[in-house]
Amino acid sequence: MTLEIKNLNFAYSSNKPVLHDININGFKPGELTALIGPNATGKSTFFKCVAGLLKTDGNAITVGGQSQEETGRSAWNRKVCYMPQTFSSNAALTVFDVILLARKNLAGWRVSDEDVTVVAQTLEKLNISHLSEAFVGDLSGGQQQMVSIAQIIVRDPAMFLLDEPTSALDLRHQLEIMGIVRDETKARGIVSIVALHDLNLAARFADHVVLMRQGKIISSGKPADILASPELAETYGVNIDIHETKDGILTVAASL
Repeated sequence: MTLEIKNLNFAYSSNKPVLHDININGFKPGELTALIGPNATGKSTFFKCVAGLLKTDGNAITVGGQSQEETGRSAWNRKVCYMPQTFSSNAALTVFDVILLARKNLAGWRVSDEDVTVVAQTLEKLNISHLSEAFVGDLSGGQQQMVSIAQIIVRDPAMFLLDEPTSALDLRHQLEIMGIVRDETKARGIVSIVALHDLNLAARFADHVVLMRQGKIISSGKPADILASPELAETYGVNIDIHETKDGILTVAASL
């Protein structure tokens, strides 16, 4: 299913516009899109609009040709899986429990053997099986973020919206998680949009990059083109140099 956005505007109040005339249709199934831009530029608001958490013009956002209004809230929530920027929980539930609840969300509450197997496999894939019986409230910030990612992967949506999924992770786990998200995106043939501050992660893992500034889409396209563009340097207020390693991996060096 493709995601298309036409003339999307959003304001929290009449004197506080956040998103301005966003038009984009470059989100393709099986491709990972990196959404980049400075702090407070509207990335999280954009995600909340697409996820249906903020009220917008019902025809501005379509998935598979159907708008939010045509699809209905429950069906839209099954299609669009959103991971917010922060995750924390003090609930007296184990890691296994909260991941199982995520899988069963909006799909009935009868737990099958398949559900249990999928949760166990997801824990193993993320190398957090050892946390299975730990209470979520006792975990570190990085561990809670890994659990949040597991809650996304264990579901079967048409779209992933991940708002800075690597912000609390160390370097090794950042690479592992981005690799898993990219592989899951391709294997499932879904649309994935990941908000990132680390331009090197965008360069390494994204098929498509969207640059946002002050609530507007400035440019979108292939990583090499967007990351080397004058618009990127102007947006961040830095000098940008792009290099390619001997393995063909793009790297971004920034200087003032």
